[in-house]
Amino acid sequence: MAGGAQLSVTDLRQAARHPVEFPVLAEHRRLGDIHMHITNISSNGFMVEGEMPIGRGERVMLRLPEIGRIEAHVIWVSEGRAGLQFERILRPDAFAAMVGHMQPRAKPRLRIRK
Repeated sequence: MAGGAQLSVTDLRQAARHPVEFPVLAEHRRLGDIHMHITNISSNGFMVEGEMPIGRGERVMLRLPEIGRIEAHVIWVSEGRAGLQFERILRPDAFAAMVGHMQPRAKPRLRIRK
């Protein structure tokens, strides 16, 4: 793809991003399964960290909590990170439920009574 993906979803960079630590297995039509680690997510896309064997404009299919299967397009790749945009903007209620599953839970602190 010479010019990258022709996306129907506008790049909404102002969308609230939520920090997460969420491993996901994406499916690529040529390479098969690709392990990704999502580090932040918004209702229109997400960022991954780690080795990225695909480039700008390529597509993957992944399964997310509350959302199910959704396609995403690689928008940028740089220095061990990549940004992907969902094929569609996620509904606010489904997005909130998904983030609740993805965000690390605070570990309960042990209280020692004297």
